[in-house]
Amino acid sequence: MSGRLAEKVALVTGAGGGIGRETCRLFASEGARIVAVDVNEESGHETVAEIETDDPGTAIFVRADVADSDDCQAMVAAAEESFGRLDVLFNNAGIMDSADGDSTETSLETWNRTIAINLTGVFLGCKFGVPALQRAGGGSIINTASFVALMGAATPQVAYTASKGGVLALTRELAIIHARQNIRVNALCPGPLKTEMLMSFLDTDQKKQRRLVHIPMGRFGEASEMAKAALYLASDDSSYVTGTEFVVDGGITSAYVTPE
Repeated sequence: MSGRLAEKVALVTGAGGGIGRETCRLFASEGARIVAVDVNEESGHETVAEIETDDPGTAIFVRADVADSDDCQAMVAAAEESFGRLDVLFNNAGIMDSADGDSTETSLETWNRTIAINLTGVFLGCKFGVPALQRAGGGSIINTASFVALMGAATPQVAYTASKGGVLALTRELAIIHARQNIRVNALCPGPLKTEMLMSFLDTDQKKQRRLVHIPMGRFGEASEMAKAALYLASDDSSYVTGTEFVVDGGITSAYVTPE
């Protein structure tokens, strides 16, 4: 099959919906074989079914909790066992807890759970994914961060923002470490998106408008737009791109972050 990811094997966490599902579908259409990973078995299988409707045998589902070390090891092993290699690792799974607020009201439980999934999950994906990429001769790692890691959030969510700031720092460190191993590591920084996760967090019109007023384009982004950005980072089109904060945010950070 031809395409920008022809013959490549891509593992995507959080594949059951939002950015993850759209990315799996797009990557598959560009020739990749897909390892769709999610903690929700029903939604993960739905993603695989959508892909295999057009091209049977090109996708598998693996249930994994990205905060669990054994699960992360197993998902990478499944990629190599099923398809013989791993070329693209998209650490995309994440949560946005409605109980996440400012430092005084956010519970330690909410903090720990958010950090475990959003940041430790990325670390564990890389811990087991990097050796697989090394065995394949190189590849691309994409870590989902957020615009809030660059500028903070208008609606308080300290655990989420801190976790995504950690993803940026981890991405930069890994990019430097592995730059001469033909492994590129980049962070995708979406702006506010019209996804179930954000819409559930912004559960009132007032909260939604508080976000929208800051976006120069005047709308929420779409998961499909993030998938297209991930495709660029996954493909050889970005062969000289590593260690970046790849911002796809409708202009929000340009409008509110003052250059030094």
